[in-house]
Amino acid sequence: MSVIVKVGKQGKKALKKLVAPAEKHCVGYTRRIERIRTDRRICAMTFDDGPMDMPARPDGFDGRAMTDVLLDTLEAHAAHGTFDVVGCTAENYPDEAGKSGSAAWGGVRYDHYPDFGCDDRGGAENCDRLIRRMLDGGHQITNHGYRHIIFGKKPFVYGKRACLGSLDAAIGDLTRLDALLRERYGYEITLSRPPHYVDVIGDGFTSYDVYDRMGYQYLAASFDGAGWLPAAASDPQRALEAECAAMVEPMRRALEADPDVFCGQIIFQKDGCNMAKRTPVAFALGEQLELLAAYGYEVVTVEKLMEESPFADVGRDDPLFEKLCALAEYTAVAFTDNRLRLDDAMRWGELAMLLAPKRDAIALREEKIRASGRREHPYVDFNPRVPGGTRRGRFAASVFTMVFQSSRPGWDATAPWWTL
Repeated sequence: MSVIVKVGKQGKKALKKLVAPAEKHCVGYTRRIERIRTDRRICAMTFDDGPMDMPARPDGFDGRAMTDVLLDTLEAHAAHGTFDVVGCTAENYPDEAGKSGSAAWGGVRYDHYPDFGCDDRGGAENCDRLIRRMLDGGHQITNHGYRHIIFGKKPFVYGKRACLGSLDAAIGDLTRLDALLRERYGYEITLSRPPHYVDVIGDGFTSYDVYDRMGYQYLAASFDGAGWLPAAASDPQRALEAECAAMVEPMRRALEADPDVFCGQIIFQKDGCNMAKRTPVAFALGEQLELLAAYGYEVVTVEKLMEESPFADVGRDDPLFEKLCALAEYTAVAFTDNRLRLDDAMRWGELAMLLAPKRDAIALREEKIRASGRREHPYVDFNPRVPGGTRRGRFAASVFTMVFQSSRPGWDATAPWWTL
């Protein structure tokens, strides 16, 4: 693993410990879906950057396309995957390949294996057969960007990497892929993961603003399947074996320590090459799925996982669950980290987000940022608390009852709405 990648991963972990979730996140329409609250042994796997109609590397599967190998493996284990696909990278030139194992391994200015010269064998635009196979097999497709270009600059890791650089450019890129899936297959995308998790765009906006406009939720992950990381061994076969072990052994240790550890988790994988241009996921995915099955896990799409619960901290055992799920379909009720924090007292800004018409609130925020030319807090400043210490959960459920059930026969129009 490159030094930069190591430092970056450790830095993220340290930052998460230092920044309290309540200060880092706020109420918003777009929720970062990393895992959901459930006691059932059910989890999801996501596969980034495909589809890939080239053989696994090294080819140990009789020339089968990389994505076919993943689909065959999933189907052999009665599992379903979520494929975070790209559109086409043929426009990402001129470019050259970076050093193997470095952050620029897939291209200095873009991310598309320029030394392969096979852009026409990757992405949804060029792989109709693979997309249809995913859909026919009950797998889910999400939006990873048409050209797989990062939203904003990240100079520490991607110093020379081109970026989209504006809200409008990011929306335009995602819309190309969204329209492709909608028009060619009649498929509606509901989730998206920004390339390389780069959220800050650079014109005052973030990926959350992009997804607000697109009507998406933010597809994240809670467990790294590790198929993208290269091993340090110089011998290619030993390196592949080490990479496969790095995918399986952490999962095995986690399950031995706590058999319920993967309940509701989303596992990150690659539908493509790692940083050394090998595809260990093609060789180790079956072992991962066998391990999960031995502990009684069902591997489903993220969409199916979110049917169990769409929230990270509230499950089906909560008496407000059904009302909160319905409310979240229409308005901002959860924090951007996908937590409801039902026991916290509501603040004025949260109340405004809960009651505001979504389209108007998004438009007003965009207007304010464009006028100021600077990055704002993701949504609103939600201090101070509402007088009386109104609890978020009770109040949100009351709003749902008032707004969405008031037209039902038998509803008592004379009852105070805050008692419903």
